Amino acid sequence: MSAREIVHVDMDAFYASVEQRDDPSLRGKPVVVAWRGNRSVVCAASYEARKFGIRSAMPAVTAERLCPSATFIPPDFTRYRAVSQACREIFRRHTERIEPLSLDEAYLDVTGRESGLEAAQTIRAEIREELCLTASAGVAPNKFLSKIASDWRKPDGLFEIRPEDIDGFLAPLPVGKLPGVGKVTEERLEQLGLRLVGDIRTYGLPLMESQFGRSGRRLYQLSCGHDESEVVSDRPTQSISAEDTFATDVFLRDTTPTLIRLAERVWHMAVEEGRPARTVVLKLKTSDFKILTRSQTPGSSISSGEELIDIALALLERVELDPTTTYRLAGVGLSNFLDPQPHAAQPTLFDW
Repeated sequence: MSAREIVHVDMDAFYASVEQRDDPSLRGKPVVVAWRGNRSVVCAASYEARKFGIRSAMPAVTAERLCPSATFIPPDFTRYRAVSQACREIFRRHTERIEPLSLDEAYLDVTGRESGLEAAQTIRAEIREELCLTASAGVAPNKFLSKIASDWRKPDGLFEIRPEDIDGFLAPLPVGKLPGVGKVTEERLEQLGLRLVGDIRTYGLPLMESQFGRSGRRLYQLSCGHDESEVVSDRPTQSISAEDTFATDVFLRDTTPTLIRLAERVWHMAVEEGRPARTVVLKLKTSDFKILTRSQTPGSSISSGEELIDIALALLERVELDPTTTYRLAGVGLSNFLDPQPHAAQPTLFDW
């Protein structure tokens, strides 16, 4: 059986690049797509802004402090969705097997149609010529590797990982490059002397499973370059969530700042999705790995980032306060999505 041909396409600084494309006076200047305000976060930063240390999901006030001269532009998701749809029309010239991850990135399975490298080269050229934007692309035998490859030569780059190069490519990478390896897992791996992806492979499957359970098996498979997940076309979003594991366990009251930040991130993703949601979910994991969830479904869909934060904090109040209990993880999610109403006004990212 021949290897699959998977292409991961990732638009470069998408929202900021659209703004610079449509307003020539912004080209070559630091641009930050975000609402100003103490509770808003950066949606996107141009590469000029990134030189100052500005990154997506950073608090907008921090970005303003890092680069006071940057131009701050409120996000226009209606326009970004239109450009994203134009990108997908380009993708469809090459395959119907397209799995969008967000407005600015997608997996394409071109197996049996054309070589992945040729498809990626043509797609990037078509995006540049027709949309006046740049995209980076990665080509590999599976989704996991193609996503790593697309980031390898950003911006405006193309990189291919061939089957015969997988072992040599992965081995020297830091373990943090593997999906699912956050700060806490990375620290645990380093305590075991596992700093590079190749170290996990050498450590072996039995020991990884004994240390990390099912996630250990997954990490070992990834360290070997194995990923059998399929490119799934246009599956409707069932839920959106974000969670963080604390560096050290915290008491219940100390989860509040993290929950606010997570709610901001989730609202950003929800507005990008373009479909209203009705149910807010709070997730907490105690230091002994007990999972607690609370949820609320208001009478109407969530209409602003402020409303999402208020409901998340209200759900936190419903968690029984135990002075002896500490928490290692907090999360916020949205579910129960509705179909968008025709001609409905698009919500702003943060309505305050």
